Amino acid sequence: MFIDTAKIFIKSGNGGNGSVSFRREKYVPLGGPDGGDGGDGGNVILVTDENMTTLLDFTYKRKYVAEAGVGGSGSKCYGKDGEDLYIKVPVGTVVRDAETNKIIVDLSHLGDKVVLSKGGRGGKGNVKFCTPTRQAPSFAEPGMPGEERWINLELKLLADVGLIGFPNVGKSTLLSVVSKAKPKIANYHFTTIKPNLGVVSLPGIQGFVMADIPGIIEGAAEGVGLGIQFLRHIERTRLLIHVVDISGSEGRDPIDDFNKINEELRKYDVKLWDRPQIVAANKSDMCFDEEVFENFKTKLNEMGYKHVFKISAATRQGVDNLLKEAARQLSHIPIFDLVISEEEKFVPQEKRFTYNIRQEGNVYIVEGSFVDRLLDSVNVNDPESLMYFHKVLRNKGVIDELIARGIQDNDMVRLKNFEFEFLL
Repeated sequence: MFIDTAKIFIKSGNGGNGSVSFRREKYVPLGGPDGGDGGDGGNVILVTDENMTTLLDFTYKRKYVAEAGVGGSGSKCYGKDGEDLYIKVPVGTVVRDAETNKIIVDLSHLGDKVVLSKGGRGGKGNVKFCTPTRQAPSFAEPGMPGEERWINLELKLLADVGLIGFPNVGKSTLLSVVSKAKPKIANYHFTTIKPNLGVVSLPGIQGFVMADIPGIIEGAAEGVGLGIQFLRHIERTRLLIHVVDISGSEGRDPIDDFNKINEELRKYDVKLWDRPQIVAANKSDMCFDEEVFENFKTKLNEMGYKHVFKISAATRQGVDNLLKEAARQLSHIPIFDLVISEEEKFVPQEKRFTYNIRQEGNVYIVEGSFVDRLLDSVNVNDPESLMYFHKVLRNKGVIDELIARGIQDNDMVRLKNFEFEFLL
């Protein structure tokens, strides 16, 4: 089974909470706070693996969560960092943010790896909050939450040469005779329902990888047939071999077929339309009128296609010359990575703890991720911790914004399930 798209959920590990602890030992009367920091959460890392050829594994497992950091403890002991989670993907995998569909990274080389989701930072223990005036803080900082998102994985095959053309023109047969690939071959449309790869090796030429791209027909760029699923694989190829049935055995005109396929490439991506092409006029063993090929070649030459070969994949006639020309052209065409425009590129948002204020009568409600984190870090029943709580509210501008909204003395302020009277 060939799977070339997948959607998965990833989440890095949460940071461990800082510890609230006080040193209590015999003969140490004023030990003071000794709560250690929490450990950092594990990252989620994607890495390419040469042993993977499809995204099949991701159809069975869709949720990937890295290990959380361990909380701090007494004696200034730091919590253990969470283990990073490595996810293996095939070479040629493009990673997109599922929400925006923008490209996060293109993993096109063996050994490529990227941190997709950074682990949350561990919280500080109460020993870090000591000051000359606050010598026994009874609060600590909670760990930061890990990052989470849904991502789309797309596999774009890494092949030097892509075989394109209408169904049943002999692409699979050609691949089978020039490599050890064993594609399914039969005399009906859409025999090939997954891309096939083969390594072409011929004495006197540099070997290269060839891919049989299935399902490209008229309307493929708009989603007709199977073509829209596989046009993405041509983006990786450096050279295209356009296979045409010169015999007209399907009752179609070879020139018309050629133009229609190229039009689908242009509609999908104009860069594919500009890609170098060699034309393989296949099934010549079934064409008994020599003028048919000569007329076909003349018309293509007039259209700017200078490399037109008369071949028969079934008998191997002319195939070696076709491969030698492909190898010659590849020696001059550089290997290139997927070009990602600024519009397509995903830019991660800076992580911020935010809040918003709304009013219900004389009650001002403060809510948001900032509130959750602040309440996790303090003990509102402890006077010293409560002083720290109010200091943070003032430093973060919450108090000033409440005043700007017209709050008065003795009005209530609510943060989740905690309420207090406002006093200027």
